[in-house]
Amino acid sequence: MAAKNVVRTAGAGDRRWFSGGGTHTWKVTSEESDGTFFLFEDELSLGKMTPLHCHPGTDEAIYVLEGEIVLNMDGDEQHLDTGGMWMVPRGVAHAFTVVSPRARLLSFQTPGIAQPFYWDASEPATSREAGPVDFDRVLEVATATGATTVLGPPPFAVP
Repeated sequence: MAAKNVVRTAGAGDRRWFSGGGTHTWKVTSEESDGTFFLFEDELSLGKMTPLHCHPGTDEAIYVLEGEIVLNMDGDEQHLDTGGMWMVPRGVAHAFTVVSPRARLLSFQTPGIAQPFYWDASEPATSREAGPVDFDRVLEVATATGATTVLGPPPFAVP
């Protein structure tokens, strides 16, 4: 299989509610890039937190399109807003929380082997409202796919 040409306009792409919170709009799938990477836009609300986790087989880069987040990467906390970004090498512990009313992130992972985690821990978005947060499902899919290792609870104070 070879990589395909992909062009998607603003808002185009499969929209899926992620069980960990937020809505993903898939811009490039692993299948389209011949396994090289995948890319999705993530729409999030105030208070969304990820557990402390790592990706053992992929490198992750995230660009903040809109909003503000606090990132904890390998125990170091950073505040990032629109135009900020981070890159997490495979195996490095990290987590983030949204501290603005809304945030939009562009998430890139390479290689594309971790896509089943995000796909299997989500379902088609049928409206603009996000589905319910279900961390049990996230943990179950993380364990089944091996694409994400949950290391502990979010390292942030709960408001």
